[in-house]
Order: sequence, then C-alpha cells, then structure tokens
Amino acid sequence: MYDHIGLKVGNLDASVRFYTAALAPLGYALCSRDETGAGFGPRGEPALWLYLHKGLSGAGAHVAFRAPDHAAIGKFHAEGMKAGGRDNGGAGPRADYSPSYFAAFLIDPDGNNVEAVCS
Repeated sequence: MYDHIGLKVGNLDASVRFYTAALAPLGYALCSRDETGAGFGPRGEPALWLYLHKGLSGAGAHVAFRAPDHAAIGKFHAEGMKAGGRDNGGAGPRADYSPSYFAAFLIDPDGNNVEAVCS
C-alpha cells in the first residue's frame, strides 16, 4: 500500500504520452501537469508522479498497477506498446508467481518496468 510513487523521467512529453495510453484501460488518468512534472491516478487523486530529470538515469524501477480484469491488462499492454513502450511480457498467467496471478509487463520510455496485474 503506497500513497504515491515518483519516477524521474528524461522526456516528460514521451512519458506522459506512454502513461496516458497505458493507464487509461486501468481507470487511471492524467490529473496534474506542468513543465517539470505530471501526476496520474484516479481522477483528482494522483499517486504516480513523473518528475523531469536531465541527469544520469538510474537502473529503473518496478511499478505494478492493479487492474480490474484480464481484458484491461491486455489493453494496458497493447496501448502502452502503441505509445512507445517496449514489451517485457505480454498479458497472461504467471503461475510461477501464484496460481491466479495474471499480468503484463512493459518497459517505459525511461527503462522502468511497468506491470498491470490482477489475481
């Protein structure tokens, strides 16, 4: 359970485009934006913050978003790919995690591993 997460991004426009597309099927939207950052979450409740950072990038983070169902996970993956994400595991069961685990994984424009999951 987290209140919010912040990710440093090198290209705010590319990251906003990616997260807007990938998170829409999960029910999340762009809530706030200015020239230095953007916030995503349920309407009016941003929990993922993107901060423009022009320094060296780190090793990348892993962020998992809860999805309402398997169809939303498929859309998350498809829309994220169209918006510049790279495939890191298509929508499907992950029995090695747990018998009911269903997820998809993308690499965002800054190298972060982004997951949508339901079980």
